[in-house]
Amino acid sequence: MYDFAITATQKSDLYRDLAQALDALTADERDGIANMANAAALLWQYLPDLNWAGFYRVVEGELVLGPFQGKAACIRIAFGKGVCGAAAATFETQVVADVHAFPGHIACDAASRSELVVPIVRDGVLLGVLDLDSPLPGRFDGEDAKGCEALVAMLADRLDLPR
Repeated sequence: MYDFAITATQKSDLYRDLAQALDALTADERDGIANMANAAALLWQYLPDLNWAGFYRVVEGELVLGPFQGKAACIRIAFGKGVCGAAAATFETQVVADVHAFPGHIACDAASRSELVVPIVRDGVLLGVLDLDSPLPGRFDGEDAKGCEALVAMLADRLDLPR
């Protein structure tokens, strides 16, 4: 159904192409779970050096596992706990070069070494977080954060999620 030719080697071009692909996948779909599932699959397929890509949704005041690609993961995360919980509590993107040095890190996969978590906010309300893990230390940088923030901003308007 969709065949995206994403071959960019520069991060800025890669995230531009990912945004176009995500737009094509989600523009006419309002179901949040379906859109998060396609976004997770897209990121998993085209971002190098990941061992987990997915979402946690806000449900009754905590983060609950949503669509993802990778190994089985922690199901519930309290706000303020671990990297995902920190992003949820502060509404700020978390770029962590060494998760083992992050206070309170939740190790769902011991192979993870670095992490990027972007809060999904619409109209001042936290809907969830995008979580990317890598087995490489220092895998994520400011350009990854900026690119994923743009993807999440687009996706936020296309999520119809129960809360």
